[in-house]
Amino acid sequence: MRLKDQIVLITGSARGIGKEIALTFAKEGATVVISDINGESAQETCAEFIRMNLSADSFSCDVTSMESVKEMVDKILDKYKRIDILINNAGITRDNLLLRMRECDWDAVVSTNLKGVFCCTKIISKSMLKARKGKIINIASIIGIVGNAGQANYSASKAGVIGFTKSIAKEFASRGITSNAVAPGYIQSEMTNKLNDKDREKILSSIPLNRIGTPKDVAHVCLFLASSGGDYITGQTIVVDGGMAI
Repeated sequence: MRLKDQIVLITGSARGIGKEIALTFAKEGATVVISDINGESAQETCAEFIRMNLSADSFSCDVTSMESVKEMVDKILDKYKRIDILINNAGITRDNLLLRMRECDWDAVVSTNLKGVFCCTKIISKSMLKARKGKIINIASIIGIVGNAGQANYSASKAGVIGFTKSIAKEFASRGITSNAVAPGYIQSEMTNKLNDKDREKILSSIPLNRIGTPKDVAHVCLFLASSGGDYITGQTIVVDGGMAI
């Protein structure tokens, strides 16, 4: 029980990688707060965890709105008195080649993926700074490191998350707060499940470990960083990509 009695807030955790991180943390003794813009989905995931005798709660939140984030955080602090670990996971894609990319698609991706990290970290870090402890883990992407055609907005947002992570690590270190990023490569999802055989083989040929990653692969790295094993690690970006970016 590496996270026994810890209060963990995970944004965008009603499904996908965020849900797997929440499940992994809850099994390690944490109380996980499922946060998602879709409040109904967050409640369903929370209820699923509770049926498994895991400690969970849920809140609806739009991470692009400082007001929405503050409202959620105030409720969490009123109920639990603290937030020990923050996982900034909420993110979206709006892929297109640059010349075809609409301004609204650029703005939506940067607002959710980058501004959302800013909003949540700014509000939540206040209580961590007072407590002089805390762990912040931001879910970036390998695309923020190597880039990808058709994902200029996504790549820029995730590269921004990596830079933000390093800056916050330097600002908060003196107060005992660590800040790290995890950059997944190709991870099993609804999108990768729809790939045809040709596209799947092309992807696999670029991955030395010859398999697409799983949400568990990402969750386990987050668990290490959030546990005492990651106490002396800050400002780092850990790539979870099966060697694709070597």
